[in-house]
Amino acid sequence: MTKTTASITAVAGYVPDYILSNEELVKMVSTDANWIETRTGIKERRILKGEGLGTSDMAVIAIERLLKKRGITPLDIDMIIVASVTPDLIFPSTSNIICDKIGATNAWGFDLAAACSGFIFALTTGTQFIETGKCKKVIVVGADKMSSILDYTDRSTCIIFGDGAGAVLLEPTTDGHGVIDSILGVDGSGRAHLHQKAGGSVKPPSHATIDAKEHFVYQEGQAVFKRAVVGMAEVSAEIMVKNKLTADDVAWLVPHQANKRIIDATAERMGLSSEKVMLNIQKYGNTTAATIPLCLWDYEKQLKKGDNIILSTFGAGFTWGAIYVKWAYNS
Repeated sequence: MTKTTASITAVAGYVPDYILSNEELVKMVSTDANWIETRTGIKERRILKGEGLGTSDMAVIAIERLLKKRGITPLDIDMIIVASVTPDLIFPSTSNIICDKIGATNAWGFDLAAACSGFIFALTTGTQFIETGKCKKVIVVGADKMSSILDYTDRSTCIIFGDGAGAVLLEPTTDGHGVIDSILGVDGSGRAHLHQKAGGSVKPPSHATIDAKEHFVYQEGQAVFKRAVVGMAEVSAEIMVKNKLTADDVAWLVPHQANKRIIDATAERMGLSSEKVMLNIQKYGNTTAATIPLCLWDYEKQLKKGDNIILSTFGAGFTWGAIYVKWAYNS
C-alpha cells in the first residue's frame, strides 16, 4: 500500500510595513548599530503598528495570500493550527479568531506554544492529521507580534525580535513528496534562561508585575546562545544521518532566524555551504514562530520539486527540532 504523506502545496507570508532599523533602534536603547549587526546579523526588523492590531491580523493576510495562490476558498480548509507565543487573547485561541475572520466555517483548530520551535512543532502535528486521513487541507501558521512583549530599554532582547506571519498549506499525496521525517525535543529546565516572568497562572498580572516589567521577554543571552548552537546543529545533523542524507543530497537548510552565528554553526555541522542556507534575519530579525515559513516564502521561487529540505529550530523551553521535507512543486 502506498503511503500517504503531508505535502506542502503552497506557502505565503506577511510582514508589517513599518521598518525599525538598527539606526533608529539605537535612539531608543543604549547600543550601537554596527554591534547589533555584528553580533546577530540583523539590520532591521518589521513592527506591527496600529491600534487594536494583533497576531491574527498578520496571520489572516498570510492565509488569504495562501488561499489565493492555491486557488481555493476558506470553506475548503479543514483545520488551522497557529504556532504563537503572542496570541490575540489568552482565550479563545487565535486559530478560532482567524477562522472567524476569514470565514473558514468548516474548519477547526487550535494554538500551539513552543516559542521559536512553534512552527516545526505545529507542522509535525498538522502532518499527522493529513497522514491519517482525518483532514485533506490543513493550514499551519507561524505568527508572532513580538513587539507586544518587548521592553525597548532592554538591549538583550529588543534588538533581536520583529513581527511577522507565515503559513503553509498541507495536502495529502502518495508520490513520495512532503514531510518525510521529524525529530523534536524539549528540556523544561531551560525555562530559567528564557521566559516571560508574569502573566500566567503562577504569577497573574498585577500592578506589581507591571511596574516590575515582568510581562516582557526575559533572556539570559549567553546561556541560550550556547545551548542553541549545539542543539540546533545536532538535531539537524541527526535527521540527516537518520535518513541517510549527505550534504550533497540536501538542497536547502531552512534554519530558525535567531542569530546569524547559530545559523552558520548549524550549516557547518551539516557540511553545507552558505549558498544552501536560507537567510532573511538581516531584514526581519527573529519573528519567533514565523521565521521558517517566512524563509520558505522568500525563497519559494528557488525551490524545485524533489528538493531535499531540512527545517531546523531551537527555542525557549528549551524546545528544538528538525523536519525533513521533500519539496512537492515547482513555483
